[in-house]
Amino acid sequence: MQILDGIKLSKEIKNEIKSLVESYKEQGKRAPHLGAILVGNDGASRTYVDNKIKDCKFVGFESSELILEDTISQEELIAKIQEWNNDANLDGFIVQLPLPKHIDQEAVINAIDPNKDVDGFHPMNFGKMALEMETFLPATPYGIMEMLERYEVPTAGKHTVVIGRSRIVGRPMSILMSKNGNPGNSTVTITHSKTEDLAKYTKEADIVITALGVPEFLKADMVKDGVVIVDVGITRVDDPTSPKGFKLAGDVDFENVKEKASWITPVPGGVGPMTRAMLLKNTLLAYNRNNK
Repeated sequence: MQILDGIKLSKEIKNEIKSLVESYKEQGKRAPHLGAILVGNDGASRTYVDNKIKDCKFVGFESSELILEDTISQEELIAKIQEWNNDANLDGFIVQLPLPKHIDQEAVINAIDPNKDVDGFHPMNFGKMALEMETFLPATPYGIMEMLERYEVPTAGKHTVVIGRSRIVGRPMSILMSKNGNPGNSTVTITHSKTEDLAKYTKEADIVITALGVPEFLKADMVKDGVVIVDVGITRVDDPTSPKGFKLAGDVDFENVKEKASWITPVPGGVGPMTRAMLLKNTLLAYNRNNK
């Protein structure tokens, strides 16, 4: 069993980006600029945005954040987005999800300029991904693909089972793992909450990518020996022995499944750090497009 170490790999990627930014500055060019819009004061979202700002500082990016009250109207939010769409010095930005219930998430995503949509959620970018054209990939699937490539995990001809069909992870992963390339060229099965006898599929899988959000759902008797496990799930679980009163658990029963796995991601420290690193890579792509 080998660990797919997202912390180690993300540091390598951030150091690569940092070197690139230093070379840009030596040439007299401006630094890439990433923005984040946060609506409300959700603790997890606030932490995520803070971490993105720290990442920007480390690699030498400029960063901007706009914190808005959760009472803001949809029209006012979209007006702010349009301002950032028109800011020539801002290469890319994200609108942190989830949004308050009175705001239509689809309308907000569609309002973002596809050329600045470094989250990769805009329908134009999703369509380009499906057509295997250069575009911004959703950060979590992008991170998984980068991890599989850099650790040289074989995917061609393998049976990949994806658990979950969200537009953020499940659907993009099914497209990327079946694309003609490396990593890719897998035969992909998508499973979800309506799948009957889900274990039948996971037992046959060479690679399992799970993004379900159910702690320790995937048990050792649901996978075969030598399987590759990518655990995207992360859930707070009560833990009275922890100083924080909780622990973070993935979708996989890690301690038991790792005994059968050839490669496995830990939670935390697996996919999460890669997601943040890929947001930086998407911003770099936007920057390079703007500075051709």
